[in-house]
Amino acid sequence: MPSEFTGKHVTVAGLGVSGVPAAKVLHGLGAHVTVVNDGDDERARTQAAELEALGVTVRLGDGDTLPEGTELIVTAPGWKPTKPLFTAAGQAGVPVWGDVELAWRLRGPDAAPWLAVTGTNGKTTTVQMLASILKAAGLRTAAVGNIGVSLLDAVTGDTEYDVLAVELSSYQLHWAPSLRAHSAAVLNLAPDHLDWHGSMEAYAADKGRIYEGNRVACVYNVADKATEDLVRAADVEEGCRAIGFTLGTPGPSQLGFVEGLLVDRAFVEDRQKNAQELAEVSDVNPPAPHNIANALAAAGLARAFGVSAAAVRDGLRAFTPDAHRIAHVADVDGVAYVDDSKATNTHATEASLAAYESIVWIAGGLAKGATFDELVAGAAKRLRGAVLIGADRALIREALARHAPEVPVVDLDRTDTGAMLQAVREARRLARPGDTVLLAPACASMDMFTNYNQRGDAFAQAVRELGA
Repeated sequence: MPSEFTGKHVTVAGLGVSGVPAAKVLHGLGAHVTVVNDGDDERARTQAAELEALGVTVRLGDGDTLPEGTELIVTAPGWKPTKPLFTAAGQAGVPVWGDVELAWRLRGPDAAPWLAVTGTNGKTTTVQMLASILKAAGLRTAAVGNIGVSLLDAVTGDTEYDVLAVELSSYQLHWAPSLRAHSAAVLNLAPDHLDWHGSMEAYAADKGRIYEGNRVACVYNVADKATEDLVRAADVEEGCRAIGFTLGTPGPSQLGFVEGLLVDRAFVEDRQKNAQELAEVSDVNPPAPHNIANALAAAGLARAFGVSAAAVRDGLRAFTPDAHRIAHVADVDGVAYVDDSKATNTHATEASLAAYESIVWIAGGLAKGATFDELVAGAAKRLRGAVLIGADRALIREALARHAPEVPVVDLDRTDTGAMLQAVREARRLARPGDTVLLAPACASMDMFTNYNQRGDAFAQAVRELGA
């Protein structure tokens, strides 16, 4: 496969974490590479200089015009399909791949199979759990893809892997038409990135591409029928099985949860009658319901690859989640303070709120077109109080007034660096011993913070000041 790139005119669309590695790999394979990029800032100029030193042509400030002679485009995943560059490519009959598609096609004949994960929420945690389980089984593996580790680096580097745990976004899947995973999971589906995809139907269809050509198992969420529908619509290899995961008692060909145990009725002999214990709920960190679901999905993919029950248990025990994902910060005066700044949409926040019985909720930020009525109505009985921050906090305040009018609300009209400290102090005033003060914003962070990490750090620092 690599030989067919020699002398080929390839346009790489976008610099950044995917474009720079793609340009370097293609140049190394003998292609004539031109990189086009919308931006012309200092970071882009630095990356351009690095590539130009290798002999790559870089065109900054114009990502819309198709370079003359282009035979293939390799695009950064976030570039919208509606961009003029891709319209011109379609008219000229030029194929468009993403960096994931390029990585897939560059795999050698003995390359490691991919266990792939997508979904609106929980992808990164599930892939990291899966990698931990695979390592516990003694397999050479890595968590790669949308998680921040380039798939191109994984498939073209010197490290030999037995299997890869791959996180894939809807953007990446859109641009990866020939991807065929060993087994794959769609964790859940909720409206997200609809401005990019154009509709919920298109978003779901791109997520569903992860099941195409699966060899062993298509893992789906029993509680989310849309994920099962994607399995039914997929064209898989003969013998590939549909494997459900559920927080209830599992049926045959499912993994589930029974009396504090994660159990497998999919990869056992006589699954009509038998179940295999995989782990205890205490082996999952944190043991919130949505995270148990993540663990079951990871276990399903690992079991599809032949991993033992003991390795599932050991891998889950060894797993430590990334920061700002339902992370317990501290207990102050009998009140728990939990940072789930990564809950940047209503679907993730719904799962976070469901993990606690009595909550003072810190929420708000950039709503990105979201509505909050369903979220608030479902959580109303759990809310002790709410503290609202950020640009679109009025949308949450109005939903609270409609569906939880008895819940006291503090509306903070400030965006300076001291806003989070005041929010935490107001939450402390509303809380009682046994409550949880939960930062689960249901919104993006960029109105007040650089990213969700900075927002979570500000919350943790404010909690530490309370404890002091």
